[in-house]
This record gives sequence, structure tokens and C-alpha cells, in this order.
Amino acid sequence: MSIKKIGIIMNGVTGRMGTNQHLIRSIVAIREQGGIELANGDKIMPDPILVGRRENRLQELAEAHNLSRWTTNVEEALADDYNEIYFDSQTTVRRAEGIRRAIEAGKHIYCEKPTATSLEESVELARLADKAGVKNGVVQDKLYLPGLLKLKRLIDSGFFGDILSVRMEFGYWVFEGDWQEGQRPSWNYRKEDGGGIISDMYAHWRYVIHHLFGQIKSVSNIGATHIEERVDENGEKYKATADDAAYGTFELENGIIVQANSSWAVRVNRDDLLTVQVDGTEGSAVAGLRDCKVQHRVNTPKPTWNPDIPNPFDFESQWQDVPANQEFDNAFKVQWEMFLKHVVADEPYDLDLMEGAKGTQLSELALQSWEERRWVDVPELN
Repeated sequence: MSIKKIGIIMNGVTGRMGTNQHLIRSIVAIREQGGIELANGDKIMPDPILVGRRENRLQELAEAHNLSRWTTNVEEALADDYNEIYFDSQTTVRRAEGIRRAIEAGKHIYCEKPTATSLEESVELARLADKAGVKNGVVQDKLYLPGLLKLKRLIDSGFFGDILSVRMEFGYWVFEGDWQEGQRPSWNYRKEDGGGIISDMYAHWRYVIHHLFGQIKSVSNIGATHIEERVDENGEKYKATADDAAYGTFELENGIIVQANSSWAVRVNRDDLLTVQVDGTEGSAVAGLRDCKVQHRVNTPKPTWNPDIPNPFDFESQWQDVPANQEFDNAFKVQWEMFLKHVVADEPYDLDLMEGAKGTQLSELALQSWEERRWVDVPELN
């Protein structure tokens, strides 16, 4: 058995998502488990170099997780041939330039989404990577959530019969920052800084819909800025210029209708922050982040509309939990392991920069639909 060490430039790792999901729960977790085992018994050991603008925070992170490499000089990290992969979880407006420089340096690319602030630039990055011959991937973590993996199992088994419709709900109340600190960074609410829930969530909706239910044919969308003034990390009031909610309907090529609500201004009265309900001729399911419950046609109650009497049904008790039947790992970690196997052992991998560009495409078309107040077709992107 041999161990292949692979240097990974982790740019923007001091942010919330970069620290928690990508560094601690993915790369550090892989190192602590002894690496990633390949089919031939060899192992991959990621060796990250933490990159960011805050020297003290980088040093603090490195020391906390027994890492020896960190720098504020990304060009120096890119010039080091030991570092084979460039990972980017910076804010959206900085990401494209970082990816472009890494491609020029011959690094394999793995990054958060959106990959750029425009479809044109997202496609350009995908084509640059292809021309340079570097392997590339975009984070599409929700495909590996336990709840959605259970849902995928149901789809593959034919449980639903013909799928008729899908309803997806995502969101929670993000505090305005005045009397309670907000749970998201202030740039999320400034359009000029790349903020907005449409650019954030429609990249997710695109890959979830495509991989679970089918190709998107057209979109109708309306957005809103419900909370128009917020307070930033320094206690200063600012005008929210980006959308904080979006209400979309998608028509799929196979006839399935998908409705998706996304909001940072909604109080949660459902099982989870993300729920996906699928209704079919033979049965229905509701999936959250970790759990999934079903109701088959033979267990479906027969309610009758009568507002003059108390509801005689306990509808929620009439659903059954889908068992796990396996151990589910962290969704981000699962995809990191897939990408590292792709780079080192050339294992198949298709969640690339062009797939990321398709998420940006859907975001732009949803914004266009909102602006023009009409349905917009989604052309195939190659």
C-alpha cells in the first residue's frame, strides 16, 4: 500500500462554509480517518494549504486542526507544483478570477457555486479548463444529503409510478441584525457584491431537479426584497439591494411540474429547513435534509371537504419513515472524496464547471422571468 499526498490550495477557507463544511467536516475529517482508500488498496491523503486575507484567522485554523501550511499569498501557492488542486469558496464576485489564475497555473479546479457572476463568464471558465486539460468540479452537495439519497432510492425503485409534481421549500428567518445578529453575511443582501437568493439557490435547484426529476424546459419566477434594511457585521445600517425571496415554477421536458419557494424571510413550520414533496400516481414522499417519509396509494386517506366539523384526520401520522439501511457521511465530504478519486485515480466524475454554468444559466433566466413577468425557455447548454 502506498499513500499519495496531494496538495490542495483552499482559498476563502476562513468563511463560514469554507471553514465548517469544506475544511473541518471534509478535508480534516478525511485526514483523521487515514485518507481515502482506492480500489487497489492505495490511499489519498489531502494536504491543504489555507489561503485567505486574514493572517491571524489562517494561523488559528491551522493550529486548531494540526495543519502546517497557510499563506496570504495565493500566487505563491499557485506557483508551487506540489499543490495540484485549487479550491475556491471565496465570495462570488472574487471566484472567477481566482479560478482563471489557477487554470493558467495548470491546477485542477474544485469550487463552490455560483462559479461566476454571469453565464458568459461561467461558460468561459468551463471552456478554459477543458482547453487546459485540467480536471474540474463544482460543489453540488445536496445530491448527497441522506434525505435526498433516500428519495433517489424511491425514484429508482419505481415507488411513485408516474411522477406528477414536486414542491420544494427552502428557507428560514434570517435576523435583520438590529436586535439579533444575522445568521448570514451582509454581502448576501447586496446585489453589487454578488448577493441575492436567486443566484444562491437556483444553482442548487437546477442540479437537484435535473438529477432527480428531469431536464428543465422552462421557468416562471418572481423575486422579492422583503426586508429592505438590515444591519451589517459592524452594526451599521445598510439598504438591502438583493432579493431575499424567490417563488419559482419549472416545467420539465417529461411533463413534471416543479414549484420551488426560497426565502430568508420565512418562519419555519415544516419538518426541516429544506423539504421536497413528490407526488405520483402510486405514492408520495416528503424528504428533508436527513429524513424521508412516504405514503403509498393503498395507505392514502379519503378526506372530504367540510369546514363545519373538526378535522377527523391526523394526516401526519399516516406517513411512514423510509429506513436508512446504511450509514450516510457528510454530503460535502462525500463529494470531496469523489473528486479526489477523480484527480488521482481517474474515476468517473461529471459534476464539472459546465454543470456549474448551467446553474448560473437558470439563475439568470429566473431573473429575466421576474423582470419581464413571463415564462422563459431554458435552452440546452453544451
